[in-house]
Amino acid sequence: MLSLSPADNQALAQLATDLVRTPSLSGDEAAVAAALTGAMRAVGFHEVWTDRIGNVIGRYGAGRGPRLLYDGHMDTIDIGDPGAWTVDPFGGVVADDILYGRGAADMKAALAAMIYGVKLLADADVRLGGDLFVAFTVQEEPCEGMAARVLIEEEGLQPDYVVLGEPTNLGVYLGQRGRVELQITTYGRAHHAASPQGGVNAIYAAARLVFGIELLAPAAARGLAPQLLTDPTLGAGSVAVTHIASTAGSRNVTPDRCTMTVDRRLTLGETEARAIAEIQQIVKREGVRADVVTADYQMTSYNGYVTQGHKYYPPWLMPEDAPLVRRAVRAVERSLGFHPRLGVWSFSTDGAYTMGEAGIPTIGFGPGEESYAHAADEQIRLADVATAARAYAQLAVELLA
Repeated sequence: MLSLSPADNQALAQLATDLVRTPSLSGDEAAVAAALTGAMRAVGFHEVWTDRIGNVIGRYGAGRGPRLLYDGHMDTIDIGDPGAWTVDPFGGVVADDILYGRGAADMKAALAAMIYGVKLLADADVRLGGDLFVAFTVQEEPCEGMAARVLIEEEGLQPDYVVLGEPTNLGVYLGQRGRVELQITTYGRAHHAASPQGGVNAIYAAARLVFGIELLAPAAARGLAPQLLTDPTLGAGSVAVTHIASTAGSRNVTPDRCTMTVDRRLTLGETEARAIAEIQQIVKREGVRADVVTADYQMTSYNGYVTQGHKYYPPWLMPEDAPLVRRAVRAVERSLGFHPRLGVWSFSTDGAYTMGEAGIPTIGFGPGEESYAHAADEQIRLADVATAARAYAQLAVELLA
């Protein structure tokens, strides 16, 4: 059985701590990319490089046979309210074998575990029947799957399997709901606020749509029937208005335009077109002038590479009896000695592209608890990070034997 030495355990914990101490907001990942590149070159990867968008990729294997991709993002969200933290978010504080800090669970410790999983393979001179690629992607937080798309479609890395290192608490995760970010613009007619009846207030039109959108969501507690679909594994679709802004010539003029952002989480059977049609039906029912479109993104990476597209990320779910799932479960059982829990994420991941769009069999396995992602006092058990490294090594053996 592949196992880390005490020195490797200590070095792995130090790497995870150093990564947490290196801020890497989306679009500003250069420093952490350099740290990861150095760590990968030091442990036995056969090749390490940076692609056109700034993803850091390492390869371990013979250069032929099936391809397994370990995917993890190196960017994090901001810390939010500093007063909500009881530790320095970038201090890399370790207490009682728990590492605290932004990115600890989501997901820098998992990146370190993937690197040391490869070190286990290299130190034991394991000869795989294919290639293991480890890719640390950029800008996943604002635009999940975008950098993975560049890696696969533009760089030409075509994996047969993908393992996402997002936090699963050492379980095997099979999917997630998708999401689409919608932008709704209501139109009015500007008029002096002293005589508002002479104009059409775009905010009032938006308010009518907000109420209609609220009624789309499951509302059993209010005695209303849900209108969104549900799935027995992924759960129900959901919808939330997350931002509203208006424009007018001044503060004493009725606004002629109001825009709102809607976060629509999609379960199986729900699509971008369906989500737009639902809102358009509300627009028609309320008799307001409005446009409903999928929001666009344009992202510039830390190395200057620009990408753009639509903010639509499909749901996906692997069958429990899929070969990848069975072999992943077997790898965890053999390396860790327990049967992993099967589950799904509540949030979205790069799997929205790899499985949701590209159809590449994808699962999740990582240390850390999902509840700590994006939270103040984010944290992870270092013992679980070392445990994950062993499982990553064994999983590569199982899938690339």
